[in-house]
Amino acid sequence: MLLIPAIDLRGGSCVRLHQGSFAETTRYSTDPVAVARGYADRGARWVHVVDLDAAEGRGADNLRVIERIRSALPCRLEVGGGVRSEEQAARLLSLGVDRIVVGTTLARSPKEVAGWTTRFGRRFAAGVDARDGRVKVSGWAEDAGVEDTNFAAGLSALGMGWMIYTNISRDGTLAGPDIGRTVAAARAAGLPTILSGGIGSERDVIGVSECAEPLVVGVILGKALYESRIDLDALIRRFPQASTTPWDPPGA
Repeated sequence: MLLIPAIDLRGGSCVRLHQGSFAETTRYSTDPVAVARGYADRGARWVHVVDLDAAEGRGADNLRVIERIRSALPCRLEVGGGVRSEEQAARLLSLGVDRIVVGTTLARSPKEVAGWTTRFGRRFAAGVDARDGRVKVSGWAEDAGVEDTNFAAGLSALGMGWMIYTNISRDGTLAGPDIGRTVAAARAAGLPTILSGGIGSERDVIGVSECAEPLVVGVILGKALYESRIDLDALIRRFPQASTTPWDPPGA
């Protein structure tokens, strides 16, 4: 079970939203570099960063912060949020980002993203963000016009090697993960999948590990870490982080 701590950036600070609402934002730290380094020092093999400013399409992006995080981390880094052009993808990769998570452009212009995978290789994961089974885009503010499982079923053909599935209704709530819908999307995609949204306790992580679906290879940990609902050190002792997993890029 891969444990991936998340850092959501807004205005250069670590924040968390409630169910994807920018109107319900809680700031936890003004030093995301220190937060990221702390996760790596405690044994995390990946750190997940979301640029909320870029996702919302307002204000300055957080590229300088992401660059500082990358420079400080000995582990792998994946970044998502507002990556809507080949130029943006190239810039992130030039900073040393190991994987880019794409959502909105993947839903709206799938052939364009397929071109990115042709140019840059398997460096992209599909971010499938859904509410009531419907995919949402543009910072979760708009409906993409497709069900999550139908969308997931076409991802492999576009060159996606992995998927992150988020139930928006659970995100930031600590109310428990949507294992059933994540499993359904993972099976539709046939891709290694990370569950995101709702993790509020160690018991929730254990529940994901016991779902007996080999495609669900890990979880993203966010608010539960900030609010000390989960002891990351204890969780990593319970789930030792393997040197290689289905989540790692080929040849990594």
